[in-house]
Order: sequence, then C-alpha cells, then structure tokens
Amino acid sequence: MKISIERATLLKALGQAQSVVERRNTIPILANVLIEAEGSTVSFRATDLDIEVVDKAPAQVERAGATTVSAVMLHEIVRKLPDGALVQLTDDSAAGRLTVQAGRSMFSLATLPKEDFPVMASSEYASNFSAPSPVLRRLFDKSKFAISTEETRYYLNGVYMHVAESDGSKVLRCVATDGHRLARIDAPLPAGAENMPGVIVPRKTVGELRKLLDDDEAQIAVSVSETKVRFATPSITLTSKVIDGTFPDYSRVIPTGNNRRLEVDAAEFAKAVDRVATVSSERSRAVKLSLDDDRLVLSVNAPDAGAAEEELAVAYGDERLDIGFNAKYLLEIASQVDRENAVFLFNSAGDPTLMREGNDTSAVYVVMPMRV
Repeated sequence: MKISIERATLLKALGQAQSVVERRNTIPILANVLIEAEGSTVSFRATDLDIEVVDKAPAQVERAGATTVSAVMLHEIVRKLPDGALVQLTDDSAAGRLTVQAGRSMFSLATLPKEDFPVMASSEYASNFSAPSPVLRRLFDKSKFAISTEETRYYLNGVYMHVAESDGSKVLRCVATDGHRLARIDAPLPAGAENMPGVIVPRKTVGELRKLLDDDEAQIAVSVSETKVRFATPSITLTSKVIDGTFPDYSRVIPTGNNRRLEVDAAEFAKAVDRVATVSSERSRAVKLSLDDDRLVLSVNAPDAGAAEEELAVAYGDERLDIGFNAKYLLEIASQVDRENAVFLFNSAGDPTLMREGNDTSAVYVVMPMRV
C-alpha cells in the first residue's frame, strides 16, 4: 500500500479513530487503526469491540492495500507535522513496517497483520431513518449530563432513545437519569422511525457521536436494531452495541402536580448559584433556595468554611418555600436552557422539582431536592 494524503484530512480521520481506541487493553490489535486504501479513498477503522468507527477520506492511492498501525502513535505524529504538509504512507508488509513521510520527516512504525483486525459483524437493522444533525445534537447534548456513572446500575449508563407519545402525537425521545436528576428531550419523529425499538446508547458512544454532529447541514442516517445502533454521514460511520438492559419507567418520577411556579433569568440564576456555591463544603455542595413574593434568596452555610447569600429578582407569586439542592445539579440543569428564562415548578421541600424552558415542554428536567 502506498498513499499520499493531506495532513488536515488525515488528522481529522485519525482523531475520530484514536478516541475510540481503549488506552488500556490486553489485545494489541485493538490499539491499532486499520487503514484500507482503494480507488481514490482511504478508510480508517478503529474498534474497542463495543464501538466501531470507520472514517473515509480522499487520497492519492498509488498502490492499494491495507495494514494496521498504532492509532494513538500515528495520530500524535500527524498532529506534530506542519500545517499543509502532504503525508505519504507506505506499507512494507514483509518487514511489518509502515513508513510515514512528510517533507524531511520520516517515521517507521510497527504494523500488525490486517487479518487479525476484528470487524464488527453486520446486523439486520429493524429501523432506518435519517435526521438533521442539529436535531440529534440537541437530543443528546441536553440529556447526556444526567447519565449515571454508577457501574452497578449499568442500564442507566447511557441515553435511552425511543419513540414516545407527547400531546397526542409521536416523538423521538431521549431520556437519561442517575436517580438524582433526569432529562427528557423530545423532537419530531423522523419518517421511518415509527417502529424503532427503544435502545440505550452507551455513554462512550454518545461522546463519539457528538463529533459527527458538528455540521449543521448534515443529514445523519440512523439504523437501529435490538442490539446495535449505527449513525452515518457520507464519510463517517459509527456503529455501537447498545446496553443490554431495561430502562426504568421514568414517567413515574416526572411530577405532574407541581404548581408553585418560579420564573428566573437562566444565565443570572446559574451565575448566582456558582458564586454562592464557592463556600459550600465539597461533599454536599448544598444550596438553599428561599422563595417569597418575587424574591429568591440563594444561600449556603458551611460551618467549616463560611456562609454566602445572594438575592435575585424573580417572578414568583406562591406561598413561601425553602428548598435545598446540590449546586452541581442546579448548574448543569440551568446551563441546558437556550432561552432567556427558566421555569421551575415546585410542590414541597421534599418533592422532585420540574424545570423547563419557558412554556416549551419538549425539554423537561427533574431534580431531587436535598435536606439543608
């Protein structure tokens, strides 16, 4: 194999591949990227056996062929090459070496046979549809902060993507929760997604998927089966196993009778929470919200560190309420608001609180209170 490829193009393709590769693994071939050159394109394939990414890029192919080489090392080399460089990759399979040449720089890297590289078995997808990149980006970006990191509740270690009912029509919905907070985001149901099985997309896959969704103009082809999910653009295909488990009935924890309504400027609220939380003890980071007629007082009392208080003008006309929250959870939820105002709906100091953006019900967040 012998190819010439632009540094920027190569760096982008390798960036996606090397982030899938597990840094610590016991199978040497999994640290490698499979490079396959044919016609006028070269594809870079990487896997950790749960996720597989294939990135195709244009290149001058002098000699078709395939090899595997350390993904992280090749990425580091290309990253350190000067902008605009033309990179030449030449594989000598007899010697087990890949030569990387750019200008006066030359590297010789050890390779492993392409036959040893595991390729994810193709699967029959029950549902195929396409969705605009910004729609998928919103669904996953606004829900991923609530993914659980507790390994014992593995079925919460991802985003539950499924078809749901909302106001009499069907929607594509993403939900994530860790038991303390919950995010539920809806989008119009794309054509062809009606019979999609509900799947839990793992946390690592959600992170890798984000790189495919930067282009606002892109249409993402989505394929879903009971065991796998695939997201594809014309140049990148990301295939992932889904979490084998049943996502809990989240609708039971979304309160419907909360009628104490607080409306507040989301950005001002987030800054104020951040400021008063500076003195809170790291362990609990509890912030107390005291609500009275159009007035919100945020306070923190950490006996070992000090105390802080800040007042905000808000829209609130219900009876007095004192309620405490974990500052980190409040900040994460407030930072999801794209509009100016966040609306909080409370019931009592011990019940879950609902948050949404103005009157928009397509994004709903629930956060559990803390004792303060």
